[in-house]
Amino acid sequence: MNTDSFVESTETLKKTVPLMMKHKVPITPTNYALWYTYTKQQTPELNLAIDHGIAELGLCTPTLCESLYQKHLANQTEQDVRQVKQSLTAMVQELSHTMMDALSDTEIFQGVLTKSFDQLETAEQNGLSLDDTMKLVRDLIRESRQIQASTGTFKGQLSSAKDEITTLREALAESQKEANEDALTGILNRRAFDRDFQHYIESNTPLSFILLDIDKFKDFNDKFGHLMGDQVLKTIARRLKENCRDYAQAYRFGGEEFAIILPHKMKASARQQAETFRRAFERISVIDKKTGQRVNSITASFGVAEKQPNESGECLIDRADTFMNQAKQLGRNRVLPLN
Repeated sequence: MNTDSFVESTETLKKTVPLMMKHKVPITPTNYALWYTYTKQQTPELNLAIDHGIAELGLCTPTLCESLYQKHLANQTEQDVRQVKQSLTAMVQELSHTMMDALSDTEIFQGVLTKSFDQLETAEQNGLSLDDTMKLVRDLIRESRQIQASTGTFKGQLSSAKDEITTLREALAESQKEANEDALTGILNRRAFDRDFQHYIESNTPLSFILLDIDKFKDFNDKFGHLMGDQVLKTIARRLKENCRDYAQAYRFGGEEFAIILPHKMKASARQQAETFRRAFERISVIDKKTGQRVNSITASFGVAEKQPNESGECLIDRADTFMNQAKQLGRNRVLPLN
């Protein structure tokens, strides 16, 4: 763009802005750079991607604009800073969860110590058999090893992360743009969802919506720890990305909830897609690094809703949420409505 003459730039501007307005694209610096390049026809691959997206969706969503900008126009520095921000967020989150698990293990160990000392005092007063006394000792040794492993993991992470956190924070200061990706799972976050969803609603685009919640995720975290829970969230997100087709887009909606927008899809097609996700989740298998135990009991409950004429976005989400909660009440690991 810097090599263009003033006249050429002005003529391109006259074409670019109306084109963005036609497709309801917000006139931000990155969007303008994207559509300026499109108007100039400087990058054939970019023009093909935009044309195909508009042909399929009828519009160019904020997420599509952002992804095309990052792929075709963003320089290496922008991409590096973006990755730095995501890496820092993910690292802080992982350290936080490790600390929570270590504290939880410490509290459990403290309880074991108290109970064991009480039993040893009883043994001193009333006498215990050799077998009973050895059992107490074995229990203490086992619990001690577990707490040692937990605190050792946290100490090691803190040590290895210290220098990296400093570097990442310095690089992070160079970026003021909020990321659209969820740092933990790598899929689009709630901010990206809100922008895309509003864009679809305002343009009155036909769509269906899927809302899903991982079954008994709190119990899973309590049993296996937050790091194991994080691994499940990452795996769920990866399966969603692998199974999204025809411009369907997955987002981390919040906590253990995920959302999928399916533009130009009717409810029957969305239900079929939700069933595909549900079966994919049933095949998930993760390993607890502490115990080596393989966990295969990952399921989710789904609510599906198709946008009705003149229906607000809030009502659409609320209908999907109602079906999802009903699926949980009926036994979980299912898709509602049935038809």
